[in-house]
Amino acid sequence: LICKAGIISAKQAGDARFTDTRADEQERGVTIKSTGVSLYFEHDEEDGKGPQPHLINLIDSPGHVDFSSEVTAALRITDGAMVVVDSIEGCAVQTETVLRQALAERVRPCLFVNKVDRCILELQMEPEDMFGRFRKAIEDVNVIIATYNDALMGDTQVDPAKGTVAFGSGLHGWGFNVERFAKIYAAKMGVDKDKMMKRLWGDNFFNAKKKVWTNVQQAEGSTEALPRAFCQFIMTPIAQLMRAIMNDDKAKYEKMMGTLGITLKGDEKHLTGKPLMKRTMQIWINAADTLLAMIVTKLPSPRVAQKYRVENLYEGPMDDEAAKAIRECNASGPVMMYVSKMVPTSDKGRFYAFGRVFSGTVATGQRVRIQGPHYKVGGKDDLNVKNIQRTVLMMGRSTEQIADVPCGNTVALVGVDQYILKSGTITTLEDAHNIADMKYSVSPVVKVAVKPKDGKDLPKLVEGLKKLSKSDPLVVCTTE
Repeated sequence: LICKAGIISAKQAGDARFTDTRADEQERGVTIKSTGVSLYFEHDEEDGKGPQPHLINLIDSPGHVDFSSEVTAALRITDGAMVVVDSIEGCAVQTETVLRQALAERVRPCLFVNKVDRCILELQMEPEDMFGRFRKAIEDVNVIIATYNDALMGDTQVDPAKGTVAFGSGLHGWGFNVERFAKIYAAKMGVDKDKMMKRLWGDNFFNAKKKVWTNVQQAEGSTEALPRAFCQFIMTPIAQLMRAIMNDDKAKYEKMMGTLGITLKGDEKHLTGKPLMKRTMQIWINAADTLLAMIVTKLPSPRVAQKYRVENLYEGPMDDEAAKAIRECNASGPVMMYVSKMVPTSDKGRFYAFGRVFSGTVATGQRVRIQGPHYKVGGKDDLNVKNIQRTVLMMGRSTEQIADVPCGNTVALVGVDQYILKSGTITTLEDAHNIADMKYSVSPVVKVAVKPKDGKDLPKLVEGLKKLSKSDPLVVCTTE
């Protein structure tokens, strides 16, 4: 996605680790801190309006249970989540933890089944076995969703036939959802796309001899079993193309590329083996296009999501000015912003206050009320009235300065870090209640006592612990 937005080159896609900004994240190959990046796209929904501009505020959060607090901080300021599941290992323990947190925050999930390339090349699985693996992973996710679902969000189950599940390989940069192939085959067979999507998943089989669809794999009196539509029309062509390239069967793969309309340009023509397979798949079924279409069409916009999220978010009465502005996602209403985490800046000891604007427009130089978690309406405790020095957009490891940011977006503020410990509400409305503090699904369990070797270094130690406490949502420091 970051490559599609033109921030990194196509060559880096899959290996770049753009949002893993710390040295230890790149070394260990895991995400530890959640990072934000704002991406601009034009997406054509094929409704006759042409390409429409979309701004996606993407937050890459860790999946591991140990970094659960980072997930909570990311979920508070997002409306939709892309859950990634390994097609071989299936649903992991942390998948359940993360999904439970997402549904508690009323964040709508979509699913991406990853590492499909390994099923094809490494395990040499048959399409029918792959279908079984995928179906099991999807069912496991849906069991979790059914357990923790919130009635106000409606149906949040993921289903390939509805276009809320994509399959692919993140490393190789290719991916597809059933909708993508349904469009092609619907046009060929002259049927409705939505009808075709239902047929391309589940127990649907196509009898090529009789040219009929059936939901029975082996008809009575027949000796051969029919191939499943998902396997016949989607997985078999993908596996054939990938294997032909890896086996260097030039005649076969060139013929297939011609049929599929894949043309290689310039240097790409000299590629062989894995690089050729990777590039061919990217041209044919690009992961960024698939994910983008899924995010735009299946995940809610702030205007839709804030209508049902406001009850979870706002502590005050549901009919006051702030609640109404959040519900309507009103850019000209009072500012209501939640800071969900503090991000260290390159200036020693300073932090960006990173969060999301739920109503109004946050601007550089604006005078705002900074309300900590202990603030009560009408009181003076945990309240500071200050000016915002600068508003910036987070772009992974760098930032872009911007004059103002309307509601529905994520933003980082400069100059308010000394008034916020970990999280807080920023508003221009005098009688606004706080945006509810985050509920963490884990508690800090490891306790460590530290003291300086030299007594005169105590102020430095206290200062250091304050900064640690600021940068991690869960750390609690007490002095004895």
